[in-house]
Amino acid sequence: MTAVVFGAVVLLAAVFAFVNGFRDVSTSVALAVRTRALTPSVAVLLAAFFNFLGALLSALLAVAVSQTWIHLPDGTDGLSILLAGLGSAIAWGILLWWRGIPASSTHALVGGLAGAGLASLAVGGTGVGGVDHSLLFQVVLPLVLSPLVAYSGTFLLVYPATWAARYTQPNVVNQRFRRSQSIAAGAVAFGHGLQDGQRISAVLILALLAAGYSDGGTIPVWVALLTAVMITAGTLYGGWRISHTIGYKITKVDPLRGSVAQIFSALMLFVGAIGLQWPLSTTHTVTSAVLGAGENQNFSVTNRKLVIRIVTLWILTPAATAALAFVLALALSPLAG
Repeated sequence: MTAVVFGAVVLLAAVFAFVNGFRDVSTSVALAVRTRALTPSVAVLLAAFFNFLGALLSALLAVAVSQTWIHLPDGTDGLSILLAGLGSAIAWGILLWWRGIPASSTHALVGGLAGAGLASLAVGGTGVGGVDHSLLFQVVLPLVLSPLVAYSGTFLLVYPATWAARYTQPNVVNQRFRRSQSIAAGAVAFGHGLQDGQRISAVLILALLAAGYSDGGTIPVWVALLTAVMITAGTLYGGWRISHTIGYKITKVDPLRGSVAQIFSALMLFVGAIGLQWPLSTTHTVTSAVLGAGENQNFSVTNRKLVIRIVTLWILTPAATAALAFVLALALSPLAG
């Protein structure tokens, strides 16, 4: 039974990685496509390539993430928690994609694991260890800090960027910043691979630990490859509903502001993944950066009703996936034990 449930966890982790790439490709390249710095086909290929590289290299960080993240019970108890958490995160991600709402896959996953752990406790099993720490440092603090930093940082950086270009012809400015956007889009995709790849690999390492197939000290090659390939496959398939929301509905940006937003987003993702080892949401970071850059204009271009709706769903994401995972974990409780 352990082998069967472990196989189901690996399958759902692969689906989660695919949905992650499918949803977040638009986050990486939405602005570059919106300002015509890249065509949609070139943008997707660029995002896929750098997502693959980032996800592959993220394996170097995945072992540390799995050791400091959460602790699962051994056997089918722990594997069932992973099944419920992944299932709820996938369902929520697809629902919000269908509605064209950018939201964090990481927050959905952490909320799902927390809800599944509560269900395990409710039926007399062992819960998820370290979930309070995980909720604080992977949901609450990033949810509050990363959008604020991204918004304020890009809002302020528009000032020196526009000052430096004040004597340059607008068509020349647009041409130069479209070129920089092409580079920045690749950097954001690479940062997304680094951030999200390490958490998907960490889920698989936790599954190996719970099943007794690994001591968790190293990461098998197949884990890194599966994560990178499935994120890349989802990226190539592309989910443009969210791209339309970020590029066209939230606010309007020119190539200068789009470049500022993408460069600052990429910098935050790199610092979060490598320097601080903080799980920053690519979606939250890029969306907030776009909003900050777009707000620094002489005329109002922000769809405030949509922004309020998006932020509300960001806050609701962990609670919604926790509730769904709780129900799924109760349904899977006969497998535990």
